[in-house]
Amino acid sequence: MTVWFLIVGFLLILMGLIGSVLERLPLSPAMLYLAIGFALGPSGVGLVNLEPKVNAEVLTILSEIAVLISLFTVGLKMRVPLSDRLWRLPVRLGILTMLVTIGLLTLAGTYALDLPLGAAILMSALLAPTDPVLASDVQIKDVGDRDRIRFSLSGEGGLNDGTTYPFMMLGLFLLGVEEVGDYGSIRAVLRVLWAIVAGLGGGWLMGRMVVGLVLHVRKNYREAVGMEEFLTLGLIALSYGVASIVGGIGFLATFAAGVAMRRAEHKASGDTEPEQIIGTVPVHAAGEAAIDPQKAPAYMAQTVLGFNQQLEHIAEFAMVLLLGVILSGTGISREGLLVACLLIFVIRPVSVLSMLAGTGLNRTQRRMMAWFGIRGIGTLYWLMYALQYDWHPDLSRRLVSLTLTVVAVSVLVHGISATPLMDAYYRRKQT
Repeated sequence: MTVWFLIVGFLLILMGLIGSVLERLPLSPAMLYLAIGFALGPSGVGLVNLEPKVNAEVLTILSEIAVLISLFTVGLKMRVPLSDRLWRLPVRLGILTMLVTIGLLTLAGTYALDLPLGAAILMSALLAPTDPVLASDVQIKDVGDRDRIRFSLSGEGGLNDGTTYPFMMLGLFLLGVEEVGDYGSIRAVLRVLWAIVAGLGGGWLMGRMVVGLVLHVRKNYREAVGMEEFLTLGLIALSYGVASIVGGIGFLATFAAGVAMRRAEHKASGDTEPEQIIGTVPVHAAGEAAIDPQKAPAYMAQTVLGFNQQLEHIAEFAMVLLLGVILSGTGISREGLLVACLLIFVIRPVSVLSMLAGTGLNRTQRRMMAWFGIRGIGTLYWLMYALQYDWHPDLSRRLVSLTLTVVAVSVLVHGISATPLMDAYYRRKQT
């Protein structure tokens, strides 16, 4: 245990020292975490070994928390009215593109890898969603950013981690898992539609209710000031829990709750940026900004966003480190390398370019969106979730190694390319 305190302490301080340097280099923090985790695992110094099947329940909970934090953060950044046509792009990417990706991956799994249909669909559901945690380099940086690439990729990551759920269940059903037998009937379609609607609607309702209550108490009674950290975590947990009770998808609910909080701020602030509304607030006067009728919505949203972004960095550190350790134990899969190449260079571009036809995007924008289909913690979560069920041991070990290899390749390839490609895009955009 002492060794772990030393390792984690050293790594956290190291990242605090070199974080700003990595932003200027064609490297991402996730690449460093992954390499260190791999070196600590059985293929490296053998300091730690995590058996995926044995530790599936714990890893599911940890990765789920990381994804929930990131989804709420993504929703809170999207300061665009729902009536804006800009929302059509992430909807196309998060739903239509994902459906095409699942179809093509299923074909690849069936014919190129000779997987049973259930395993091919399960593999597709694991790898289809893009990641909201590791895609921060290509997502919205500043609140209200209307750049089509950043907005679209952010919204895609917020939507598709939830919409992959029914395909996960279908794959497990075809593999003979009795607990998901409902997904073999016609009722499954209605159940899925309700889960999507209930997830989005429940999260939106919880977000509006909690934000409205807090602002009412602050403005009228000058109470409930501070503790934005509790508000953040409470709203994430509440929206997820309510959605689960009514049969909704919790990931969609959390994303919708973040969008709802930002929408309340935008409605109060109008087109003025939140930072301009708040102004410079001395530490001793933070409480006054929180109860000021004009500043309260913007102050709350920005404070919650700042706290959530810090949580997101910590979650990324922990989960990618664990991912590297697990990959070190399972080893690199040749099938995973093949699937990674197909997904990154063929399937993702075909899916995106076909679904973005007629949207008015220029060639550069379409190509950038086609390239940045980053896989990460969301895939790890769904993999650990599937491992909690009993299905073919040989197939499960095969899919674990394959899936983690694809994620690792994505972390490396997209981590190297994100900074130079986005910098080149903005230079071209300015000229």
